[in-house]
Amino acid sequence: MHTTENRHEPASAPGEASVAREQPLAEVAQRPLVVIPTYNERENLESIVQAIREHLPQASLLIIDDASPDGTGEIADRLAKKLGQITVLHRPGKLGLGTAYIAGFRYALQSDATCVFEMDADFSHDPRYLPELLVAAESHDMVIGSRYVPGGKTPDWKLIRKIISGGGNIFARTVLALPVKDCTAGYKCYRRSVLAALDLDRINLQGYAFQIETVYQAHKAGFSIGEVPITFPDRRLGRSKMSKNIVVEAFSYVIKRRLESLKR
Repeated sequence: MHTTENRHEPASAPGEASVAREQPLAEVAQRPLVVIPTYNERENLESIVQAIREHLPQASLLIIDDASPDGTGEIADRLAKKLGQITVLHRPGKLGLGTAYIAGFRYALQSDATCVFEMDADFSHDPRYLPELLVAAESHDMVIGSRYVPGGKTPDWKLIRKIISGGGNIFARTVLALPVKDCTAGYKCYRRSVLAALDLDRINLQGYAFQIETVYQAHKAGFSIGEVPITFPDRRLGRSKMSKNIVVEAFSYVIKRRLESLKR
């Protein structure tokens, strides 16, 4: 595991983060919550839920569906009724990945979750890594499933995608001085204390930019960040949600954040 140490006492929301940091580390693993945004994932949802249950049986799941026209939301409801420990949040339309995770984080803070995972439903984030991320969360505040530390792989990617993703990571971590290799990763485990300290109201971002912002805020607040290597394959079924707008938003966001920091 790759480690970033930054262990001074983090900034926190009133009362919540300070209490969470005083918990014995073993408590982090007691009530994990896995947050999965979905849009047209009917081909993957049942399989990903089963895999999560196999690898992290104590976890509760929050499925956030953006009114998928393919019936993903109905499948989620059926799974919740059949399996238990699953909550389904139905949203009125395709509102975006970033806002889905914000809704998930707010739900987590209202629940008794001790840590929160974010992951995709398409098996590019393999559930077999969940236990490794959870173990790493016993000694770090945020843990990233990383493609860019030793052992991390992207075996199915074409050269252009490797250039865009790898170059974007180098750009973001250099401009923002982020001490992590994969700051655009969407496979993460957060301690509850990190979510309590994030300024969720100022995050109005999607895709890569959202992921960079959570790392940036956590790092600036003094939380420690670890990275666990993962193999990141292309999705098994369905269509990718990647778009040019997501890349442009991330580039613009990094520049904006850098300019803001220079004004302080």
